[in-house]
Amino acid sequence: MSLAENRATSGQLDPKPLHLFDDVERELTRAERKAIRKLVTNECANHCREYGCLQLNDACFMLGKCWTGAYCKYFRNAVLPLDPMLESALTSKPIETRICSICDTEFPVIGKQRYCSDICAGNAQRKRNKEYMRKKRGG
Repeated sequence: MSLAENRATSGQLDPKPLHLFDDVERELTRAERKAIRKLVTNECANHCREYGCLQLNDACFMLGKCWTGAYCKYFRNAVLPLDPMLESALTSKPIETRICSICDTEFPVIGKQRYCSDICAGNAQRKRNKEYMRKKRGG
């Protein structure tokens, strides 16, 4: 008899019910942990280098987070949306991405954005101007 069947027959409720559409908890990758640490230390209004989390009056538990699952409410609502790629990796919210035609990196789409950065947009503009001038000169 499994643990869930044993609890069901004994009248105890399972503390964590299984939901078919929820993400399974998994270990965070090194890049995800690094991105979370960077967001907390640079962007979180409740984080103080000297005192830690000002709301908890203790060390910020997001800095030592190794598994997906429960997140700080402020982090989830105010800080995580600043990095759409990390947000889509940690939650089940899909995000539209494109691949930059200049440097071949994947980036989240904002409006009609075609390139990942201003540098790539400038490189594309120079390339178009170069082709235009070549045609204009006849050669």
